[in-house]
Amino acid sequence: MDHSTRLVAKRYTQVEGVDYEETFSPMVRLAFVRLLLALVAHLDLELFQMDVKTAFHNGNIEEKIYMDQPIGFVSKGQEDMVCHLEKSIYGLKQSSRAWYFGFHEAITAFSLIMVSEDHCVYVKKTNVGIMFLTLYVTDILLAGSNLEMINATK
Repeated sequence: MDHSTRLVAKRYTQVEGVDYEETFSPMVRLAFVRLLLALVAHLDLELFQMDVKTAFHNGNIEEKIYMDQPIGFVSKGQEDMVCHLEKSIYGLKQSSRAWYFGFHEAITAFSLIMVSEDHCVYVKKTNVGIMFLTLYVTDILLAGSNLEMINATK
């Protein structure tokens, strides 16, 4: 049994234009997932599915977000203090968007090129093989012809 806890923002208190501007985050289109699976079968590629468990904790937020101190973590004599968030957390309306932009920055640093027709499909082609990556919120499909290239990306 998992006894972990998770800090979650009260998203219903966020005000558009004050606490966030954009919430939209791109997701891979189903047509590209079908195409990738067809390529995997036809070219006999390796295929891996991954879920990023702490994805929303890795996004950088642009807005200044303050929240009440979590119950049970209020320091004596500092009951009127609030927390200034420097990273996104679960429950923020912009968490998914912040995660996507951080992911995009990190994955392109590995020389994966975003496909212009779908901003959640990435390709890397080298002299040792080809690799495809798709992103659906926090789920990743990674397929390629070279297992070492895939493992280095993972």
